Amino acid sequence: MGCFTFIKVLMILFNTIIFLAGGVLLGVGIWVSVDGGSFTKVIGPISSVAVQFVNVGYFCIAIGAILVILGFLGCCGAQRESKCLLLLFFSIIMVIFIAEVAAAVVALVYTSLAESVLRAWVTPTLKNDYGKQKDITTIWNTTMHELKCCGFTNYTDFTDSYYTKNNDGNYPPFCCNTTSSACTGNDAAESNVQGCYVQLVDIIQKNAAIVGGIAAGICALELAAMVVSMYIYCKLDKS
Repeated sequence: MGCFTFIKVLMILFNTIIFLAGGVLLGVGIWVSVDGGSFTKVIGPISSVAVQFVNVGYFCIAIGAILVILGFLGCCGAQRESKCLLLLFFSIIMVIFIAEVAAAVVALVYTSLAESVLRAWVTPTLKNDYGKQKDITTIWNTTMHELKCCGFTNYTDFTDSYYTKNNDGNYPPFCCNTTSSACTGNDAAESNVQGCYVQLVDIIQKNAAIVGGIAAGICALELAAMVVSMYIYCKLDKS
């Protein structure tokens, strides 16, 4: 078996795995969208923080669809020796890689900007859907109970929200350290329970090595995929 044939086979096997992984993510995304409560019970309370900060159902569906497309392009491009499919595969991987690097730079250098984006995304959900939509309420209740936090920033995320308007102005019990049955605005202000964003950052910092390792592994795979696809493309271009 020649070097070109060996790399071609590796390309097909690698993209077959990518295709199958995309199918699994699509299934998970559909599951979360249909029954988010049961998903939260499976992944645990700490992971449910991420579920709330990113609409994980649609996120998994989107990522799964991209992986399925990439797996198809890479596998078919290598199998049929199609320069068009290989170039398209390379281009998509490169765009994703650049986007990931840009997102990492923004998250590390412009932490306050990343927090502002997340706040603008999450706070409306707390104000409009907490207490109304069962799956969102369940996820947030689990998160706030297990992590001992309140809202995204603090109790003010629930001010003038659907929940307070339908509970006589009271806040979720997680926002108070008092033993009284009702958590009033004054009680919440005095308790000053920290927001879940602080807890999420703390979790990420404690697991920085794991998060960094996973990110580095993904980037390495993407670079390898680009190199291999371009190698096959150049070989086909010479033949």
